[in-house]
Amino acid sequence: MQKIVDPSRETWKELLARPEQKDDELQAVCSEIFAEVRKNGDEALKKYTWFFDRVQIENCCVSEEEFAEAERMVPESLKEAIRRAGENIRGFHIRQQEACSKGPVWEGVEGVRCWQEVRPIDRVGLYVPGGTAPLFSTVLMLGIPAQIAGCGQVVLCTPPGKNGRVEPAILWTARYCGIFQVYKAGGIQAIAAMTFGTETIPGVDKIFGPGNQFVTAAKQFATTCRVAIDLPAGPSEVLVMADGLARPEFVAADLLSQAEHGRDSQVVLLTWAPEIVPAVEAELERQLALLPRREVALAALENSRCILVKDRETALEIANEYAPEHLILCTEEYHSLIPEIRNAGSVFLGNYAPESAGDYASGTNHTLPTHAYAKAYSGVGVASFTKCISFQEISREGLMHLAPVIEIMAENEQLVAHRNAVRIRREAIGK
Repeated sequence: MQKIVDPSRETWKELLARPEQKDDELQAVCSEIFAEVRKNGDEALKKYTWFFDRVQIENCCVSEEEFAEAERMVPESLKEAIRRAGENIRGFHIRQQEACSKGPVWEGVEGVRCWQEVRPIDRVGLYVPGGTAPLFSTVLMLGIPAQIAGCGQVVLCTPPGKNGRVEPAILWTARYCGIFQVYKAGGIQAIAAMTFGTETIPGVDKIFGPGNQFVTAAKQFATTCRVAIDLPAGPSEVLVMADGLARPEFVAADLLSQAEHGRDSQVVLLTWAPEIVPAVEAELERQLALLPRREVALAALENSRCILVKDRETALEIANEYAPEHLILCTEEYHSLIPEIRNAGSVFLGNYAPESAGDYASGTNHTLPTHAYAKAYSGVGVASFTKCISFQEISREGLMHLAPVIEIMAENEQLVAHRNAVRIRREAIGK
């Protein structure tokens, strides 16, 4: 990790920059693949699955036989762990549904009633990363809120393994979440398939899920094709804010838990306690040597920072400016910091709240904004799978109250037809 001591405010922007993404090149690749998937459908999926994943797929639809095989292959201990995590995730997200119920009726003017009602999105697509670390936990994080929201159709795409099959734990978890349409497709081509629809994969109205820089670029490209996305979720990141009472071995473990996600992940240690820095560095070296994904984590650490500042207040300013996907407060009296946290995807409080808890089983969602998008975006929740529709019921008397306001505003915007839509009614009432 690069060590920076007491950086000046002028250097913060450069210091907190994420690893650079070649957006123009990625968008050009997305444009080419999207065009081919739109034109050639399943044949394009087969072509790019072989090109990128080196897997030949004849039918990208997961069969009942494959689901049954997954049921046999997943150990009972893992099934029980997924069930327990699912119960916590479901419990947390059900509370969100209760908060998203029909809003109160507002009657600002006699005869005018306004309110909002929540409706589920009809067709949603879930992207679940596969590859070297298939994330069956993401199935829980996306499938459960989609189920609670009541979405009519839920489609799941995930890359196949080298054997041409989907990771059994992903399939078992999909069935646990009530998802029956699972397809063997990954990367840009999977996002394109859910955007346009192919002979096999249905098109959707909104696409959810994390992924690498290619998936992120593809989701952003999908928005130009009139398909919504959950949020810009790119390479994973964590910022650990630690004081002198933090446990160095805990801090190092949290940093490595994000670093092992991928070579483009970024981890940041932010502290005003210089004495813990060498201890954390020693723990990083010790724990790193024991990791199966050591090379991946080591590459991520090359893009990472250890920032030593003069006091807690400066640390808070930097943390809010960085707007991390995950923020861990390994500090004394962390509750006093909560009101000062303005920008973060998900916050973990105290020495015994590892980021891994949020990734798997505490109940909160792990699909979160990265790349400083936490300044404007929230993480995924039940509300992400719904939309609010506003209603207004206006009586004859209500329209007569509003008519003078509407007419003069429409006239001054030179929208005469808008004015006439009210005037014709008002004149009819007056007869």
